[in-house]
Amino acid sequence: MIHPTALIDPTAKIGKNVTIGPFSIVGAEVEIGDDSVLQAHAVIYSGVKMGQANTIHAGVVIGDLPQDLGFVASTPSFVQIGDRNVIRENVTIHRSSRENRATSIGDDCYLMAGAHMAHDVCLGNRVILANNVLLAGYSIVGDRVFFGGGSVVHQHTRIGRLVMAQGLSGFSKDVPPFTMAAEVNTVFGLNNVGLKRAGFSPAVRQEIKAAFTLIYRSKMNVSQALATAARQTWGAEATEFFEFIRGASKNGICALGTE
Repeated sequence: MIHPTALIDPTAKIGKNVTIGPFSIVGAEVEIGDDSVLQAHAVIYSGVKMGQANTIHAGVVIGDLPQDLGFVASTPSFVQIGDRNVIRENVTIHRSSRENRATSIGDDCYLMAGAHMAHDVCLGNRVILANNVLLAGYSIVGDRVFFGGGSVVHQHTRIGRLVMAQGLSGFSKDVPPFTMAAEVNTVFGLNNVGLKRAGFSPAVRQEIKAAFTLIYRSKMNVSQALATAARQTWGAEATEFFEFIRGASKNGICALGTE
């Protein structure tokens, strides 16, 4: 199931029932789990480790050097990929720029054609990147996030769980979990459809709405709203919402747009 034109380093570890297509290249000490597929012209550089049942489409490049002008090519770093991910045509994923660290993807993600993950990006599980989404270095994306086509994320930015981001959006501020995000650094309410599909009960959704209202519509600043929240008892999801905001990066969180 390995095409004769494929080039595979003898130190690579190839699992059972793996297909490797024409002219693909697998570098030194790469690990490819069982039941995975590499289509034609895929390039997997040294230091990439991927789990089982991943599908890598034509022209994908994983594990190349980070686009970091200060990076020393001899620095050992990695890309870590989980199970059952689909990585479509011409996606690029760069290895970490830090010694013995990894750019990482969880399980069951879908990266559409032309998407780019820079060094040290961390994707959770069941993340969808539509065509030409660009994630800059050190950005962190929570579980079940959806990015519309052409969205861009600045370095060191966090995207919370179950965020839905409109296509052609841009983010340099953190996007709180469970929200609908669009335009530039703006949220427009909660991702109610996503919350329902994720199985959140009406009571949980109502509490998330109360948490969102406290932060964004109470006319308090963020510090005051967090202090008010700390005097109350909240469920796990609302607590997650507040803790994400409490841990915001130096650029702060996205503002509320006009709905």
